[in-house]
Amino acid sequence: MYEEVFSLIELLREEEDEGLLKELREKLVLLEREADVLTVESLLEGKYDKANAILSIHPGAGGTDSCDWAQILLRMYLHWAEKKGYKTRVVEYMPGEEAGIKTATLIVEGKFSYGYLKEEIGIHRLVRISPFDASHRRHTSFAAVDVIPEIEEDEVEIKEEDLRIDTYRAGGPGGQHVNVTDSAIRITHLPTGIIVQCQDQRSQHQNKVTAMKILKARLYNLRELEKEKEIRERHEKKAKIEWGSQRRSYILHPYRLVKDHRTGIEKSDVEEVFEGEIDDFIKASLRRSLRN
Repeated sequence: MYEEVFSLIELLREEEDEGLLKELREKLVLLEREADVLTVESLLEGKYDKANAILSIHPGAGGTDSCDWAQILLRMYLHWAEKKGYKTRVVEYMPGEEAGIKTATLIVEGKFSYGYLKEEIGIHRLVRISPFDASHRRHTSFAAVDVIPEIEEDEVEIKEEDLRIDTYRAGGPGGQHVNVTDSAIRITHLPTGIIVQCQDQRSQHQNKVTAMKILKARLYNLRELEKEKEIRERHEKKAKIEWGSQRRSYILHPYRLVKDHRTGIEKSDVEEVFEGEIDDFIKASLRRSLRN
């Protein structure tokens, strides 16, 4: 891209041409975007920043409204991944009783997907007039977003006797076959109580392979969190649980605003954010992490 821009500048020095000038402006815009991407990716130097991401969404307080809010967030991240050119798989999907979802797990495959999405970890809050309230009152809903990296299979060893494996008939995304066969897998890691479910593949074996991959990633993440806790306690610092911290607020009433609480970045076009335009928040968070 740089060579193309340089060549156009050289040609324009020899003669003025509106067509060449227009092309140069377009190339400069693309070059600026490319430079911005490279600048941001230079901040992603963590051990697993280049890895695939495993993103989970769980509704919090707020009943049906929070289940609906969790589904809105799921769509937001799917749109974001599509814009980035990443491949996605919804491997776990449990619908809410009236609307939305009780839980969902999404695998995002692509370079730096974890590096970007780790900045989304935390509590996401929605304020709006509830579509499920006959009195049209304003409701506040919460959903928690957790993101862990996909790790190499040999980084965590799991004993067979520590597992309980169940099969069940799944519903939701993944194809009509999941409604007629017991292909979905639920694995419980007995020592920690961690439960992983997978339902997106056609066969039990495929779902088990994916579920084991997610379980190993969660066990590795748990081990890393325990190490960090030990280090903090050793230095007599108060532990800050990132999972419990508020990430972002999305206000639809009485005004329209999305505000990131860690960086202070605000956007008034809420619908654009819901369509996956969250890179400004992510970039600001990465730059803030570098300063800290």
